[in-house]
Amino acid sequence: MEISSSVFLVIMGAAIVTFIPRVLPLMILSRIELPAWGMRWLNYVPISVMAALIGQELLIHDGKFPSVTDNVHLLAAIPTFLIAIKTRSLLATVLSGVILFMFLRWAVP
Repeated sequence: MEISSSVFLVIMGAAIVTFIPRVLPLMILSRIELPAWGMRWLNYVPISVMAALIGQELLIHDGKFPSVTDNVHLLAAIPTFLIAIKTRSLLATVLSGVILFMFLRWAVP
């Protein structure tokens, strides 16, 4: 398989553009010590990103907010969230979410 030089340059450019924003902050932040308030703030970043991704997926469909009774994703997510809090088990959470979603897709027209 032959690769043209322009395709190779595009791949290398994309690799560099992806690599720099991931490695540069790591290199800089590994040499300095952040204050306690900065570390506390950074602890909330992953959960905030995850909440934004899940919230958008659960609440918005085709650019609109569907009613709660028509939103199968939300109806399955609420008990799944409660199971996650109660069991603290990833396996139990995922299995219950998949089973609830399958049942609701079948039961709700």
